[in-house]
Amino acid sequence: MLGLACAALATVVWSGSFVTSRGLHDSVPPVQHAFWRWVIALIAVAPFGARQAWRQRAPIRRHARYVLLASLLGVAVYNTLVNQAGLTTPAATMGMIMAASPVLMALFERLGGVRLGARRTTGLLIACAGVAFLVGGGAHFSAGDLWMIAASCCFAGYSALLRRRPAELGGAAFLFTTFLIGTVLLLPVQAASLAVQGGFTPTPGTVLPLLYVGVASSALAFFAWNKAIALIGATRAGIVYYLQPVCVALLSWAVLGERTGGPQLLSMALILGGVVLGAGARR
Repeated sequence: MLGLACAALATVVWSGSFVTSRGLHDSVPPVQHAFWRWVIALIAVAPFGARQAWRQRAPIRRHARYVLLASLLGVAVYNTLVNQAGLTTPAATMGMIMAASPVLMALFERLGGVRLGARRTTGLLIACAGVAFLVGGGAHFSAGDLWMIAASCCFAGYSALLRRRPAELGGAAFLFTTFLIGTVLLLPVQAASLAVQGGFTPTPGTVLPLLYVGVASSALAFFAWNKAIALIGATRAGIVYYLQPVCVALLSWAVLGERTGGPQLLSMALILGGVVLGAGARR
């Protein structure tokens, strides 16, 4: 029950981050959005994780490649791609594409040696058909849809990695270390963005959303999701993740005034049906 509750908390909080990415698309450049998100998240996690990370510096060095890959996929790349997608893709569509992540998690498990079976394979094909319908003409296509597909692959890979996290790495230490490394990885592209696009103006309309994604969507939600993966695994946590497109659609309608039409609803039905079938427990 604790694992399911942690997965639900992360899913609901993350739904708001898609709305935030879309809401800030014309005021904060995507890379700068991601960079300041993780700076804020790092500050929020430091009181709980910095000391533990220092005590566990030896195992962190031993598993440096694992920690670096998790930082790259889950911190530096994933959220930057989401912010890039928010430039042209409505928040509700972003949430629907991300709903394919649980099936991708199951696929990565298959690559790790876990048998999928006919049920999961069928679910994978149905969910992929829903995404293809969404971006291939069933709904308004934008380049941001492709960015979101790439983001969902990164998130699924990150979630699959969490299942293999070395036991000697504590949760708070792992979270702080990945946030720190991810922020460092973003430094060169942050400098390039400032040089090419210039900075943004700090106002309540930009600072408050960044505080939300830094504290709630990063520190709180990532801790909850990592805990859920450790307790119940990526596939079962992915089942709870199915709630996200519904949450995102409701929030985008309430906050941004976006509406969901018939093609999007059909795509949502295909994607959700596929992930329910594909990520469910095998008999």
